[in-house]
Amino acid sequence: MRLLVFGRTGQVATELARRLPEGATARFLGREEADLMDPAACAARVGDCDAVINAAAWTAVDKAEAEEAAATVVNGDAPAAMARACAAQGVPFLHVSTDYVFDGSGDRPFRPEDPTGPLGAYGRSKLAGEVGLRDSGARHLILRTSWVVSAHGANFVKTMLRLGRERETLNVVADQIGGPTPAAAIADALLTAASALLQGAPGGTHHFSGAPDTSWADFAREIMARAGLACAITDIPTSAYPTPARRPANSRLDCSALERDFGIRRPDWRAGLDDILRELNA
Repeated sequence: MRLLVFGRTGQVATELARRLPEGATARFLGREEADLMDPAACAARVGDCDAVINAAAWTAVDKAEAEEAAATVVNGDAPAAMARACAAQGVPFLHVSTDYVFDGSGDRPFRPEDPTGPLGAYGRSKLAGEVGLRDSGARHLILRTSWVVSAHGANFVKTMLRLGRERETLNVVADQIGGPTPAAAIADALLTAASALLQGAPGGTHHFSGAPDTSWADFAREIMARAGLACAITDIPTSAYPTPARRPANSRLDCSALERDFGIRRPDWRAGLDDILRELNA
């Protein structure tokens, strides 16, 4: 399996490079080779591969509120252009999306077929990418995920560890619920799905997040406990921590279709957290 991966230093791209199965090869394109602000240039890079994975994105949720046009180019126009190139060359296209395409209402897990309704610019930009991808005619897999964490890049685990060493107490939002998802598990899911697509499996839109669902505050407590930090976590409501972009209160994702169609089960984020801590401590 020869993969072309958009992204090189992000959390998922880094794990893809580390977790390639035996016999698989991958070419990773960083920003200097494939700038997502130039969708046509990205599309021109598609070729000489069996499948394409887009692991690159605009992930600065709050910054997107002030720069929605640029975020939409990166998260919307660029993936759509990649997908059209994949359609023209007959290769599958796998794309990472987000729970932010939903409005975060209710308390049941969102299913892939549920109506979308982004709360802000980031979610709208990611939804634009999904629409463009579906319209491209490419054989594809859209993998919506949430709360991505790893030992590299900027993410919640690393922020909590830094603050937990500096402070005795931290206020953390307790009324947003979702599934923390190790980037390593996302990489494994993408590699499994890519192989299955090359063998004729249907693609479509699927969900993938860690289990069990939890709040940011309880996630923070688990981080502190497993890292051996004494920092106490105080629950606060979202209203007490205002941000430029609205966050979904409900980020739960129903991942049953991915298990049914690809045999990929939700990962236990607690085991993933232990792996992250071991790597950071090594």
